[in-house]
Amino acid sequence: MSDVIKLLPDSVANQIAAGEVIQRPASVIKELVENSVDAGADRIEIILKDAGRTLIQVIDNGAGMSATDARLAFERHSTSKISSAADLFTLHTMGFRGEALASICAISQVELRTMPHAASIGTRLIINGSKFEIQEPTACQPGTNIMVKNLFFNVPARRKFLKKDSVELSNIMREFERLALVNPDVEFTIIHNGVTLHQLLPGNLKQRINDLFGKGLDRQLIPIDAETSVATITGFVGLPEHARRRGALQYFFVNGRNMRHPYFHRAVLNCYSQLIPSDEQPNYFINFEVDAESIDVNIHPTKNEIKFENEQPIFQILVAAVREALGRFNAGPSIDFDISEAPEIPPFNPTSRGNVDVHADSSYNPFKADSQPSRQPSTRNWEQLYAGFESQRGSSAASSSDITPDVMPLAGNDTNPAPTLIDDTPADDTPTVMRFKNQYIMLPTKSGLLIIDQHRAHIKVLYERYLALVNSGHSVSQSLLFPESVTLTAAQNVAVEASAEQIAKCGFDMSYLGACSWAINGVPPMVANSEAVETVMKIVENITDLGEEAASDVVNSKIALTMAQSTAIRAGQQITDTEAETLVNDLLQLPAPNFTPDGQVVLAVVPTADIQRLFSI
Repeated sequence: MSDVIKLLPDSVANQIAAGEVIQRPASVIKELVENSVDAGADRIEIILKDAGRTLIQVIDNGAGMSATDARLAFERHSTSKISSAADLFTLHTMGFRGEALASICAISQVELRTMPHAASIGTRLIINGSKFEIQEPTACQPGTNIMVKNLFFNVPARRKFLKKDSVELSNIMREFERLALVNPDVEFTIIHNGVTLHQLLPGNLKQRINDLFGKGLDRQLIPIDAETSVATITGFVGLPEHARRRGALQYFFVNGRNMRHPYFHRAVLNCYSQLIPSDEQPNYFINFEVDAESIDVNIHPTKNEIKFENEQPIFQILVAAVREALGRFNAGPSIDFDISEAPEIPPFNPTSRGNVDVHADSSYNPFKADSQPSRQPSTRNWEQLYAGFESQRGSSAASSSDITPDVMPLAGNDTNPAPTLIDDTPADDTPTVMRFKNQYIMLPTKSGLLIIDQHRAHIKVLYERYLALVNSGHSVSQSLLFPESVTLTAAQNVAVEASAEQIAKCGFDMSYLGACSWAINGVPPMVANSEAVETVMKIVENITDLGEEAASDVVNSKIALTMAQSTAIRAGQQITDTEAETLVNDLLQLPAPNFTPDGQVVLAVVPTADIQRLFSI
């Protein structure tokens, strides 16, 4: 039998490695920027064309490389970060594997210009699909200038995998935000197709957050600070009232590195469990400083998954730090005092002020249930007030028409009976519609009691109407007397530009003002003028978080849902009898009325057997 095992050529091995390390243009930017940070750069410029498909250029003022180092840097497993396995446990750099540059040049055309600060001439290299074509001296600025052209040009299947430019640019912006947040002392500039998306000056973390996500965000954050022998935790968490349903800003950093950590994420959510609804997420920007020997970053090629040696203690420290911050800024729940252990209150010494004598009962303690102050006998005879109470009890209960009940019956519609709900039909031809606390609508059926959440029901009804309008493109726009303006982040601006056609079909007349600002000239008739900015911002947040799923039908659905949520009646809002009946009829005529588009329950049936069981002996 002949030998069948062969050693793969380096070019093939590099392409295999590129499948793990380089997934899309955002991965290239991550690896190149981290190399610039490791080289000591304090100014980094990123230039893109066609969302990185045609060109990704990263320019830094770091240490630069000699001619020999520049040539060796593109070899597989070549790195300046470590020299032995023991160095893996004391890592202070972003990179260490020595795979990134080799993987990048295996699937693209790379041109490199680099020069150390002490040198007078630099080096120029051109690599085409792992094949070195040119290496020559050149004049250039100190630092490194690397251009990655035609990504995946020799891997057609991977190139077809790339999404449209707006989606890839959105991924790039999210990766850029992570890199900029973890390096607030570095000046960053990112340019796409000649347009500057961000120009960030060096500063602290809070300044960087404001520069990336808007000036108003600093008023929504509170600082956290906990220093222990195990870990030092600093950063910011969001106020509960600014939690988001989608697109929450959630970032973890450890020793200057981005990471994802579901366990620590759960620790933060536990602190908000009684403060925000279960379907909302808080914002947070949390940095961990731990001993490098107590973490392992060599878990995944992307280096975003990190294993902690002291995971459980850090979990408890994080919970304590976040709760302390929320309590310090009055964002946490109030303290319930246990009156069973009432504190002793010293007796008050009577004093005299002017001609008025002040007297106090020293035996009275308001914290003790059995403590009664000594008072003068009451001038009112309370026993007479309850005289004849038992004899008049029945008659008074029967004549209580002046008391408004919590359940208000509404007359049914003889000519328009409620439509069938799945297999559940009304008990008779003239069903009785009732309302409870201006939040629920109740309707008796053959199998029990149908309960409808009027707020969610209205969302469901409006969603179906708005979605039909968006899909048809026949929605009209109502001009604003005074146009409003909104300023977006770079990532939000990219999402709006990509979805401008669908937004316009909804009836929103918006025009671009430049610098990520938009003018709102008109809104659909169902949106109040005062709610124009709020509705647009909700739409922007929802479509920005779609990422790769940003197909036109998904975007249309998100826009319709946002409009429905913004214009629906609020929970607890009082509606008329006719409105309640119309809402029930409109809901039950829908093909799937049971859930809202985001999965919330709209209606439920309490079976007759369960009701009877409540009154059984």
